[in-house]
Amino acid sequence: MMDRREFIRHSVCAGCLAASGGVFSPTARAADVRLPLAQDVSDHEALFYDKLDDLKVQCTLCPKECRVADQERGYCGVRENQHGVYKTLVYGRPCTLHVDPIEKKPLFHYLPGSSAFSVATAGCNMECKFCQNWDISQFRPEQIRMVDLPPNTLAEVAQKANSQTLAYTYSEPVVFYEYMLDCASAARQLGIGSVMISNGYIREAPLNKLLPQLTAIKVDFKGFSEDFYKNTCNGELKPVLRAMELAKEQGIWLEIVILIIPTYNDSETECKLMAEWIVAHLGPDVPIHLSRFHPIYKMKTIPSTPVATLERIYKQMKDAGNHYVYIGNVAGHPAENTVCPSCGALLIQRLGYTTTVVGMEEGICKQCQNAIPGVWKSLFGG
Repeated sequence: MMDRREFIRHSVCAGCLAASGGVFSPTARAADVRLPLAQDVSDHEALFYDKLDDLKVQCTLCPKECRVADQERGYCGVRENQHGVYKTLVYGRPCTLHVDPIEKKPLFHYLPGSSAFSVATAGCNMECKFCQNWDISQFRPEQIRMVDLPPNTLAEVAQKANSQTLAYTYSEPVVFYEYMLDCASAARQLGIGSVMISNGYIREAPLNKLLPQLTAIKVDFKGFSEDFYKNTCNGELKPVLRAMELAKEQGIWLEIVILIIPTYNDSETECKLMAEWIVAHLGPDVPIHLSRFHPIYKMKTIPSTPVATLERIYKQMKDAGNHYVYIGNVAGHPAENTVCPSCGALLIQRLGYTTTVVGMEEGICKQCQNAIPGVWKSLFGG
């Protein structure tokens, strides 16, 4: 007799390893480190859950608040009830490692030109029909090749790779919360920052516990309607808005990405309301990245976003008072650059992931001495 986890592991793992070959990127070799493959999923106890009657538990990590029976899992597929104890199955078990330019996250006002050691596990607490990393976000840990990489080791590997930052990214870091929290703490001890690249779908208590360990957050702001979140992402809008407000309230550097999808979230009315909300609740200095959609995953019949649509929304955002608006996924577009909102001087020039700081020094415009908000030095505790 085998328990449920053993049955799944033996039945699924062999058939899916080949499919995951393009997902796993053993970048740690660049730092002369060989990482062992994980032989099984983790059984680290999860944070933020309540024990209920009949060995049931209720997760309190994200707004889905899954009620999970014994031997079952939450919506994310990586948190399992084992006889009344909720376990995370991906602690210390990343499936993707890669050294990226920080601009790829994208973060434009955070240590420009630096590298981020990127890490992800399986799982997500949403299912966006346009997800570009669906082959890890929508898979269970048994279906993907993983390495055994505890937090302290990950921090050391990132240091050897000369990365100034750990980036929790690609899938959804909220579902590997415990691992991210401990990795961020270990990285900080080595002078390495931590950025969460997230959908922002997390409850307030766990976010408040996590924020002091982070140096930045980038939130994928899906759209400005509950219908879009519900029908296209299987999520909710209001908790994401609150998460961004909390980040700003606690002084954590925040940037926003909005993937503009034709006929789904690109209406003039919705974009105007979104632009006004950002200024009113987050302030005019939060960078906004308008990203061009291309057909993928469950939205392969939707055409790519016209550049003219991005430029129209760019103007709406600027007219609403947002100082730093960028257009992404459009090669060579001038709206990739950072210009001073005070005097118009070119501050940071970008071409793809090639970044050159030309008109700014330590966050100050050389031409008019205007202070440009951002994280321009690797600082901790302030």
